[in-house]
Amino acid sequence: MADEPTQQFAIQKLYLKDCSLENPAAPAVFRETWKPEARVELNTKHEDLGENLFEVVLTVTVTATKDEQTIYLCEIHQAGVFTLSGFTEEATDQLLGAYCPGVLFAYAREAVSDLTTKAGYPPMLLSPVNFDALYARKKQNQQ
Repeated sequence: MADEPTQQFAIQKLYLKDCSLENPAAPAVFRETWKPEARVELNTKHEDLGENLFEVVLTVTVTATKDEQTIYLCEIHQAGVFTLSGFTEEATDQLLGAYCPGVLFAYAREAVSDLTTKAGYPPMLLSPVNFDALYARKKQNQQ
């Protein structure tokens, strides 16, 4: 029986690659009572860095509006470098497209909450995301 390759998954580094917050309605919005209508967009991408290292970037964009006016726009690019070796191509794609973004989401969620609070608003607490389901839907749409 041939030796099967040893599978290895490791987080090498987690970091905030980019973040921005636009607050065009301040300070007038602070004198109003409003319940934000928020739209959340998620995107992921990954890059092969060589030597079994991959960078995965999760982009979270939150746009809060009131009566079609942008109150704030918060965008976070949460990234990580991961070691992946010994996995099939399909399993590697699943890890990079679903599992790694799931790891990064907790950090992006915290950054969004911190930035919106520092902008003078209640913290924007993002709901949990099922990245496995998003990945499966993306794969289904590609077929």
